[in-house]
Amino acid sequence: MIMDAAKDLFIEKGYQHVSVRQIAKQLGCSHGAIYYHFKNKAELFYAIVEEFFGMLEQKLTEILNRDIDADEKLKEILLGFIEFGMTYQNHYEIIFLIKDEDVQYFLSEKPNIVYQKFANAVYELSEHKLSVKEIWSIFLSLHGFVTEYLRNGTNYEQVKDTAADHVDFLLKRIY
Repeated sequence: MIMDAAKDLFIEKGYQHVSVRQIAKQLGCSHGAIYYHFKNKAELFYAIVEEFFGMLEQKLTEILNRDIDADEKLKEILLGFIEFGMTYQNHYEIIFLIKDEDVQYFLSEKPNIVYQKFANAVYELSEHKLSVKEIWSIFLSLHGFVTEYLRNGTNYEQVKDTAADHVDFLLKRIY
Protein backbone atom coordinates (compact mmCIF):
# COMPACT_ATOMS: atom_id res chain seq x y z
CA MET A 1 0.00 0.00 0.00
CA ILE A 2 2.84 2.38 0.84
CA MET A 3 4.57 1.76 -2.48
CA ASP A 4 1.34 2.19 -4.45
CA ALA A 5 0.56 5.50 -2.77
CA ALA A 6 4.14 6.71 -3.21
CA LYS A 7 4.18 5.68 -6.90
CA ASP A 8 1.07 7.72 -7.58
CA LEU A 9 2.50 10.77 -5.83
CA PHE A 10 5.95 10.45 -7.43
CA ILE A 11 4.34 10.21 -10.85
CA GLU A 12 1.93 13.06 -10.20
CA LYS A 13 4.31 15.51 -8.46
CA GLY A 14 7.83 14.24 -9.08
CA TYR A 15 10.23 12.77 -6.56
CA GLN A 16 11.53 16.08 -5.23
CA HIS A 17 8.05 17.44 -4.53
CA VAL A 18 6.81 14.52 -2.46
CA SER A 19 7.41 14.09 1.26
CA VAL A 20 6.95 11.07 3.49
CA ARG A 21 4.28 13.09 5.31
CA GLN A 22 2.34 13.50 2.05
CA ILE A 23 2.51 9.77 1.42
CA ALA A 24 1.30 9.09 4.95
CA LYS A 25 -1.54 11.58 4.51
CA GLN A 26 -2.56 9.82 1.28
CA LEU A 27 -2.70 6.53 3.21
CA GLY A 28 -4.35 7.98 6.30
CA CYS A 29 -1.52 6.88 8.61
CA SER A 30 1.33 8.47 10.50
CA HIS A 31 4.65 9.13 8.77
CA GLY A 32 6.22 6.97 11.49
CA ALA A 33 4.36 3.98 10.07
CA ILE A 34 6.13 4.53 6.77
CA TYR A 35 9.51 4.91 8.49
CA TYR A 36 8.88 1.55 10.12
CA HIS A 37 9.08 -0.04 6.64
CA PHE A 38 11.49 2.33 4.88
CA LYS A 39 14.48 4.20 6.30
CA ASN A 40 13.73 7.29 4.21
CA LYS A 41 12.00 8.53 1.07
CA ALA A 42 14.95 7.51 -1.13
CA GLU A 43 14.79 3.91 0.10
CA LEU A 44 11.04 3.83 -0.64
CA PHE A 45 11.73 5.25 -4.07
CA TYR A 46 14.37 2.61 -4.68
CA ALA A 47 11.89 -0.16 -3.85
CA ILE A 48 9.60 1.27 -6.52
CA VAL A 49 12.45 1.52 -9.03
CA GLU A 50 13.34 -2.12 -8.34
CA GLU A 51 9.76 -3.10 -9.17
CA PHE A 52 9.77 -1.12 -12.42
CA PHE A 53 13.13 -2.54 -13.52
CA GLY A 54 11.71 -5.96 -12.69
CA MET A 55 8.92 -5.28 -15.18
CA LEU A 56 11.46 -4.37 -17.88
CA GLU A 57 13.53 -7.45 -17.03
CA GLN A 58 10.42 -9.63 -17.30
CA LYS A 59 9.72 -8.20 -20.78
CA LEU A 60 13.27 -9.04 -21.87
CA THR A 61 12.97 -12.54 -20.42
CA GLU A 62 9.67 -13.14 -22.23
CA ILE A 63 11.24 -12.13 -25.55
CA LEU A 64 14.35 -14.23 -24.94
CA ASN A 65 12.16 -17.26 -24.18
CA ARG A 66 10.18 -16.99 -27.43
CA ASP A 67 10.74 -19.71 -29.99
CA ILE A 68 11.86 -17.43 -32.83
CA ASP A 69 15.13 -17.09 -34.72
CA ALA A 70 17.96 -14.92 -33.41
CA ASP A 71 17.40 -12.06 -35.88
CA GLU A 72 13.72 -11.77 -34.98
CA LYS A 73 14.52 -12.06 -31.27
CA LEU A 74 17.05 -9.23 -31.50
CA LYS A 75 14.52 -7.05 -33.31
CA GLU A 76 11.90 -7.84 -30.66
CA ILE A 77 14.31 -6.93 -27.85
CA LEU A 78 15.01 -3.52 -29.37
CA LEU A 79 11.33 -2.91 -30.10
CA GLY A 80 10.41 -4.26 -26.68
CA PHE A 81 12.55 -1.62 -24.99
CA ILE A 82 10.79 1.14 -26.91
CA GLU A 83 7.40 -0.42 -26.28
CA PHE A 84 8.07 -0.64 -22.54
CA GLY A 85 9.15 3.01 -22.38
CA MET A 86 6.21 4.26 -24.40
CA THR A 87 3.64 2.06 -22.65
CA TYR A 88 4.85 2.73 -19.10
CA GLN A 89 5.88 6.34 -19.57
CA ASN A 90 5.68 7.36 -15.94
CA HIS A 91 7.62 4.26 -14.91
CA TYR A 92 10.25 5.00 -17.56
CA GLU A 93 10.64 8.57 -16.37
CA ILE A 94 11.05 7.41 -12.79
CA ILE A 95 13.66 4.75 -13.54
CA PHE A 96 15.68 6.57 -16.20
CA LEU A 97 15.16 10.31 -15.87
CA ILE A 98 15.23 11.20 -12.15
CA LYS A 99 18.29 13.28 -11.29
CA ASP A 100 17.99 13.69 -7.51
CA GLU A 101 21.27 13.01 -5.65
CA ASP A 102 19.50 11.17 -2.80
CA VAL A 103 18.15 8.65 -5.29
CA GLN A 104 21.34 8.18 -7.32
CA TYR A 105 22.93 6.35 -4.39
CA PHE A 106 20.21 3.69 -4.62
CA LEU A 107 20.17 3.38 -8.42
CA SER A 108 22.88 0.88 -9.15
CA GLU A 109 22.23 -2.82 -8.70
CA LYS A 110 18.93 -3.57 -10.45
CA PRO A 111 19.50 -1.15 -13.34
CA ASN A 112 22.91 -2.71 -13.92
CA ILE A 113 21.46 -6.23 -13.87
CA VAL A 114 18.77 -5.32 -16.40
CA TYR A 115 21.21 -3.44 -18.65
CA GLN A 116 23.62 -6.39 -18.50
CA LYS A 117 20.82 -8.74 -19.55
CA PHE A 118 19.99 -6.41 -22.45
CA ALA A 119 23.66 -6.07 -23.46
CA ASN A 120 24.31 -9.82 -23.26
CA ALA A 121 21.24 -10.55 -25.36
CA VAL A 122 22.27 -8.03 -28.03
CA TYR A 123 25.81 -9.43 -28.05
CA GLU A 124 24.72 -13.08 -28.24
CA LEU A 125 22.01 -12.54 -30.85
CA SER A 126 24.00 -10.37 -33.25
CA GLU A 127 25.87 -12.09 -36.05
CA HIS A 128 28.89 -9.83 -35.60
CA LYS A 129 30.04 -9.69 -32.02
CA LEU A 130 29.52 -6.07 -31.10
CA SER A 131 31.84 -4.11 -28.85
CA VAL A 132 30.76 -2.72 -25.50
CA LYS A 133 30.72 0.78 -27.04
CA GLU A 134 28.50 -0.37 -29.91
CA ILE A 135 25.99 -2.00 -27.57
CA TRP A 136 25.97 1.11 -25.38
CA SER A 137 25.33 3.23 -28.50
CA ILE A 138 22.38 1.04 -29.42
CA PHE A 139 20.97 1.42 -25.92
CA LEU A 140 21.45 5.21 -26.04
CA SER A 141 19.72 5.36 -29.41
CA LEU A 142 16.70 3.46 -28.04
CA HIS A 143 16.68 5.62 -24.91
CA GLY A 144 16.85 8.78 -27.01
CA PHE A 145 13.93 7.61 -29.12
CA VAL A 146 11.80 6.98 -26.05
CA THR A 147 12.68 10.23 -24.29
CA GLU A 148 12.04 12.27 -27.44
CA TYR A 149 8.52 10.91 -27.79
CA LEU A 150 7.82 11.04 -24.04
CA ARG A 151 8.17 14.81 -24.19
CA ASN A 152 5.31 14.92 -26.68
CA GLY A 153 2.95 12.73 -24.66
CA THR A 154 2.88 10.21 -27.49
CA ASN A 155 1.91 6.58 -26.82
CA TYR A 156 3.36 3.42 -28.35
CA GLU A 157 0.55 2.89 -30.85
CA GLN A 158 1.17 6.35 -32.27
CA VAL A 159 4.88 5.68 -32.87
CA LYS A 160 4.79 1.94 -33.55
CA ASP A 161 5.72 2.29 -37.23
CA THR A 162 8.40 4.89 -36.52
CA ALA A 163 9.79 2.65 -33.77
CA ALA A 164 9.98 -0.27 -36.21
CA ASP A 165 11.80 1.95 -38.73
CA HIS A 166 14.23 3.08 -36.03
CA VAL A 167 14.95 -0.50 -34.99
CA ASP A 168 15.43 -1.53 -38.63
CA PHE A 169 17.93 1.31 -39.00
CA LEU A 170 19.84 0.07 -35.94
CA LEU A 171 19.76 -3.52 -37.18
CA LYS A 172 21.38 -2.44 -40.44
CA ARG A 173 24.31 -1.20 -38.37
CA ILE A 174 24.42 -4.41 -36.36
CA TYR A 175 24.45 -6.65 -39.42
